[in-house]
Amino acid sequence: MKSQKTFALRADQIQPIAEGHGGCFATDMITVEGRKVGYMYREEPDFDGDSGWRFMAGRESPEYMDDAAIIGIYDVNVVANYDPEIIPLLDAPVGSVFEREDGTGEFVAVEDE
Repeated sequence: MKSQKTFALRADQIQPIAEGHGGCFATDMITVEGRKVGYMYREEPDFDGDSGWRFMAGRESPEYMDDAAIIGIYDVNVVANYDPEIIPLLDAPVGSVFEREDGTGEFVAVEDE
């Protein structure tokens, strides 16, 4: 039997700071471990209501990413509550890729890998 995830933020801590963007995928490093978003990209949506945004902490190994259980579908607003610094980038078009710079901690646009 699969265990329930314990999220870093409780439901009552989620504020309406980035509503109306739709759904997204995010890894447990963000939602369970509470890490900031380190890498984000927007692809063509996979389902109705999908924004196309995919959020990772940037430390996920290929082996980690192979485990479907560590990726969840959330409203973009939820991920914005974990890391409000993503909000100015949420209107970027499909094909956009951003990475947090090590030195400054700021997001920069990068070429799709």
